[in-house]
Amino acid sequence: MGRFSEDELHAVVARYEATRTAALTERDEQLRAFHAAGWRPVDLQRVTGYSRETIRQALRPEVRRATNLSRRRTSPRPPADYRPYGDRRPYVVAETLAALHGPTEGTVTLPRHLDWSGHAEYDLNRPARLASMYKVVLTEAGTVEDLHTWLDANLLRRLWPNLWLPPQLRQRWEEAFPELAAARSEAA
Repeated sequence: MGRFSEDELHAVVARYEATRTAALTERDEQLRAFHAAGWRPVDLQRVTGYSRETIRQALRPEVRRATNLSRRRTSPRPPADYRPYGDRRPYVVAETLAALHGPTEGTVTLPRHLDWSGHAEYDLNRPARLASMYKVVLTEAGTVEDLHTWLDANLLRRLWPNLWLPPQLRQRWEEAFPELAAARSEAA
């Protein structure tokens, strides 16, 4: 952590917070003075560039306190029936690995429904591009035919331990094919 201590860092933050609070208080007092002198909130907003809510909170400090208190009390929670995207995503899993007879070498261009990135060309002789293509096909396949066309069972087994995949997708494939889970365990 170098030549600075935690105490020094805390001091920097404390100074910033103190000056920020003082500056905010001074600004709000000045805005209230302008308002008391006849400036309308809309004019204060137009001239300062502050939002309507900022002006409202400056003119009425109790509104800022209530807003801040409300923000602290309510932690964002998803609805009770919420399911994460990965749990709702319809990942496709092959019926059998033996049916996967996709290309194993050369350069392939994935169709747009699988890869719309603009970099849909993959040189399968480059390990990083090969792994990238398998990740794309596994995550974006809409049909089992996509899997049969673009994946090879032997390559999939070899790449499986190192593929970066959504946990839900990995779980579904490993439940269907325990040998993939075993390959990952052996690699670890």
